[in-house]
Amino acid sequence: MKKIFCVLMVGLMAACTFQTRHRGYVFPEDLDSKITGIKTTSKLQEEIGDPQARTIYGDEVWVYYGAEENLRGPLPTTYTDKTVLLVWVKNGKILKTKVLHDQDLQDIKLADGETQIPAAIELNALEELFNNIGRFSPSGLGQ
Repeated sequence: MKKIFCVLMVGLMAACTFQTRHRGYVFPEDLDSKITGIKTTSKLQEEIGDPQARTIYGDEVWVYYGAEENLRGPLPTTYTDKTVLLVWVKNGKILKTKVLHDQDLQDIKLADGETQIPAAIELNALEELFNNIGRFSPSGLGQ
């Protein structure tokens, strides 16, 4: 019985994979010191690459993000070594940079459910089907 239990435990441990994948940017170890010497956006793009996001309202801020995704078999996925680089930009010049690590970032819990859209029209499948009749033209007619 002990042998069967040991074989089952070894099989169970082999089935649980332990993997770490990198998500986003792979930042150098000395990121803080490396970005202090960079003064232009072209140099920043050479060193780190294009940003993952740019703000469209207010000050122009470039956002870079990187994290380690830890896969532990049936357990939930966790993220460690999270790093965010924020770069304030104006006319191709870097005004300010800020590096945030795990301890600086808050854990955000997403709310369950959906956000309601004001004045949205809810249609069931049959209404959707009949609503689309006549909207599409056969291909090749150029309309």
